[in-house]
Amino acid sequence: MKGKAGLVVGIAIGYVLGSRAGRERYEQIKEQWLKVWNMDPVQEQVGKVKDFAKSQAMALPSTLWDSAVKVTKAAGSKGTPGQRLDAAINVGDESLDDVERAAQTSAQAVTDAVDDAVEDASQNGRGGA
Repeated sequence: MKGKAGLVVGIAIGYVLGSRAGRERYEQIKEQWLKVWNMDPVQEQVGKVKDFAKSQAMALPSTLWDSAVKVTKAAGSKGTPGQRLDAAINVGDESLDDVERAAQTSAQAVTDAVDDAVEDASQNGRGGA
């Protein structure tokens, strides 16, 4: 599904950029594209993807904040300066893994949402390739 949509978009862009019909044909293509883009079903899917992406993007900053708090607490813990440094480094390594997992989860969730929106739109006869 994704490959077909990409192929159609690529062909359309190539035609527009390589067209010898001039400005008039470009304006016609642009007008048609804007009509499709501004259709309610298309904008509904765009809105779903935007909302989901925003919600997923909010998860990453909270993970970063939690990680920074853990490292700060570890650096301020009891013990010799060397022990506190070791604790902060260990917590930092663990936090790095948490941040990496959160980033990968968010990226995958957004990708899945886009794929679902494209599939939903094509199944409902609202476009797609």
